[in-house]
Amino acid sequence: MTVAHLPPPPVARRAERGGFRRALHSEWTKFRTVRGWVLAMAGALLVTIVVGLLGTAAPTPGGRGADSASYPTGPGGEAVNDSFFFVHKTLTGDGTLTVPLWSLTGVADTGTGRTVPGAQPWAKAGIIVKESLAQGSPYAAVLATGDHGVRMQYDYTHDTAGPSGRVSLESPRWLRLVRSGDRLTGYASSDGSRWTEVGRVRLTGLARTVQAGLFATSPEAMHHTAAGTGFSPAVAIGTFGRPGLTGGWSDAAWRGTQVGGDAGTSGSYTNTTEGGFTRPDGGGFTVTGAGDIAPVVGGPVMGSGYSVENFLVGTFAGLVVMIAVGTVFVTGEYRSGLLRTTMAATLFRGRVLAAKALVAGGVMFAVGLIAAAITVPVGTRGALGRGFHVFPVTSATEVRVMVGTGLLCAAAAVLALGVGTLLRRSGTAAALVIASIVLPFLLAASGVLPPGVSDWLLRVTPAAGFAVQQTLPRYAQVLSVYEPSTGYYPLTPWAGLAVLCGYAALAFGLAVVRLRGRDV
Repeated sequence: MTVAHLPPPPVARRAERGGFRRALHSEWTKFRTVRGWVLAMAGALLVTIVVGLLGTAAPTPGGRGADSASYPTGPGGEAVNDSFFFVHKTLTGDGTLTVPLWSLTGVADTGTGRTVPGAQPWAKAGIIVKESLAQGSPYAAVLATGDHGVRMQYDYTHDTAGPSGRVSLESPRWLRLVRSGDRLTGYASSDGSRWTEVGRVRLTGLARTVQAGLFATSPEAMHHTAAGTGFSPAVAIGTFGRPGLTGGWSDAAWRGTQVGGDAGTSGSYTNTTEGGFTRPDGGGFTVTGAGDIAPVVGGPVMGSGYSVENFLVGTFAGLVVMIAVGTVFVTGEYRSGLLRTTMAATLFRGRVLAAKALVAGGVMFAVGLIAAAITVPVGTRGALGRGFHVFPVTSATEVRVMVGTGLLCAAAAVLALGVGTLLRRSGTAAALVIASIVLPFLLAASGVLPPGVSDWLLRVTPAAGFAVQQTLPRYAQVLSVYEPSTGYYPLTPWAGLAVLCGYAALAFGLAVVRLRGRDV
């Protein structure tokens, strides 16, 4: 029999003032006095930390020491690849560098022991002004690429498109870079007479004396096979004409330098090709280089390293425990009949459920936050000590990940509470919520599903909430494997969390409606 609930009279409403506070205190007392729930929360905290640290506890890669465990950082503090072959002179003050680029070719390993000719899509050859030879120092460059036309790039993360088309003997490009103080302007031409401005930048604080000249570099070649995506060594070969110089250039001879000492984490030389330069006709240059001048991204091109979210992989294990407790927090009272007594003592049933949600969500937020606050710094120090790279993030990003992990756990708890109220069966409710949050995450992150399916799961299921932990940036000018199995989610961090919160709000709302509409 369904009992109709009439609106309470004004006197009853006044009597109910402060009722939510009493309900909240009552639910908190219930939670903290049930020993099994308290122990389960301690277990969720422990398993989140232990699984996260054990999952990133690989031995030192290749016997490297801790001195190799840091990425170069750019002017903005971002991790960068800064490895290329540089033919350079000193430029003091203002000046202009103009040079024809007759061709951009390359060689790549196939991964089967053979090499094939051809420049990679983001192979680069061009001219550059760089504050120093140190990796991560400010720069601006005008360059041609294998497949993406002429670009102006500066300080690693900035990329502006210029004229399209491949460079070849039949279709050369003239490149020009003009320095005026800390301002640099890049130009391109197809005939050396009519010039198109590609871009202009300001490198605030650029030193008066800089290094400038010609360069070539190439990231590794990407191969798609039935077994997955792989990478193999590749080099870029730029053939330049005689450079034209005006301004404060040194009279010293051109020098060749492999910036970074090797090709870095995003490139490597082939077995038959090394970096260097030649002057076939005594005027022009042929420059061969490998590596990249670009921000570091995740995935296989990151090399032997970890990102912050790798240390939080144990979150899924902790969530299994938290979801189970979240459902039992309400279904246990159905079985014992305690919920009927609680509801009989209040005029506003939704108030009781809201109190339960606040207690469960608050406790699990604290568990997630504490676990992240322990795991991230401990895991980072451990990985660096074993010689691994750790992808650097800002303090704001680190705080967002830690707080986001707490919010992820809290939203999962509210979802579990709502589903438990609707189904009234602990096992069924817990299994359903685990299958909607944890299972899609594991399938997508493990790479067992096609990337398109993984993206879909992390867009439309509550597992989208895991996006709040991601820290890896995505750049159009860097070739990588941008998919969930390499740490890239289809939604932004807060958008992914909003999907999970939407499911939690829906389940909670339906649970309140059900409580108001029938006996418990």
